[in-house]
Amino acid sequence: MREKPAGDFNYEQPGIDYAAIRRPEPRFQQRIRQAFGDATTLLNVGAGSGSYEPDDLEVVAVEPSASMRSQRPAYLVEAIDAMAEDLPFPDNAFDASLASITIHQWSHLEAGLKEMRRVTKGPVVIFTFDPVALKNFWLRDFAPEMMANECGRMPSIDRVQSYLGGYSVVTPVPIPRDCIDGFAEAFFGRPEAFLDERVRRAQSAWGFVSREEEDQSVDRLSKSLEDGSWEQKYGELRHKDEYLGALSLVVASPS
Repeated sequence: MREKPAGDFNYEQPGIDYAAIRRPEPRFQQRIRQAFGDATTLLNVGAGSGSYEPDDLEVVAVEPSASMRSQRPAYLVEAIDAMAEDLPFPDNAFDASLASITIHQWSHLEAGLKEMRRVTKGPVVIFTFDPVALKNFWLRDFAPEMMANECGRMPSIDRVQSYLGGYSVVTPVPIPRDCIDGFAEAFFGRPEAFLDERVRRAQSAWGFVSREEEDQSVDRLSKSLEDGSWEQKYGELRHKDEYLGALSLVVASPS
């Protein structure tokens, strides 16, 4: 276990059942797999518990958190203890590479993305959130401090593209109503989920506000659900098949 976290959030804290709450959403997995094209080898950086690793490619996974490495299921490859900013591989070692919902936690975004580009012959695929779009999510009404901080953590899509260089395509990814990957926007039509502490613990955003602020946010949402004001303002979201929010797929080709 590292003396201090590799990124901005400490995943070694007890009580984080990440693998159970943050399960890979099959519709996202299909989009991501398509982005790898005809690759046969893949590097997954910030691999966590293994979400979105394809089972038909030769995968090497990199994950600096011992806790996250321990939550990887047995059918996945064992993850290497390393950081995005210093990848222990030669140039062009992999056909493709992936960083899935992780770059906002890196200590040095530019270094990490340039390292991914260095070791990758083909597409570098980044699954992330657009901070501009994230500001529109309704949770801001109930957890303003948390949401403001979360939007500040997310690097702009322009920065991501500039650090990767070459040619890149950005595609907004619709979030299905029954999404099983439990990030915040996944519950766009299921607000009661935020009352569950297990859900909040699996979302690193809550780790950057005090427990008092978190409790106040939960209380505001709980009261809004009880008195019907959430329903009055946002209830139509319960019936939407999908939500087009901040989730984005960046696919960068080499120059």
